[in-house]
Amino acid sequence: MNLEELRNDCAIKQKKGLHFIIASVFIWMAISIVQLTSLPMLTKNLLVFCFTAPLMPLAFFISKIINVDFQNKDNPLTKLGVIFSFNQILYLLIAMWVYPTVPEKMLMIIAMIFGAHLLPYGWLYKSKSYTSFAVIIPFLALIIGLKFQPFVLAFVMIAIELIFSVCLIVENRRLY
Repeated sequence: MNLEELRNDCAIKQKKGLHFIIASVFIWMAISIVQLTSLPMLTKNLLVFCFTAPLMPLAFFISKIINVDFQNKDNPLTKLGVIFSFNQILYLLIAMWVYPTVPEKMLMIIAMIFGAHLLPYGWLYKSKSYTSFAVIIPFLALIIGLKFQPFVLAFVMIAIELIFSVCLIVENRRLY
């Protein structure tokens, strides 16, 4: 297969990563609930870090429901997609610094990192949705995170992820 065929194969068999975006809706719901509590900010932030941990198993479970080839081992670009995810882990070092330094802004940083890490998937999946949301999310998170309480940002992220999911569903239907 040539590069374009490999990219198409990834997009089709992995439904453009829809399972991860749906999983992130649930993660942001959990984060929203925590943000509404009266817990101290540092405790909320610690829970935010903890709630991001089940993303992979949740995405795996969702992949079974929506019939996604989670590993797509036959395609070498799948490994590239995994590498794209690792950049987010490196950026989380910034969030770890913000955690004790400017705790009320940590959720904003997490949302910005999440959004920005989506950019290479726009290329991998030939997806305008990924490219668009990779730009929209960080800017929106910055604006909302600077002007409003973290719970507002968490709820906006749920809405954004739901809209993103719908956009990916539409893109996936066009693939078939």
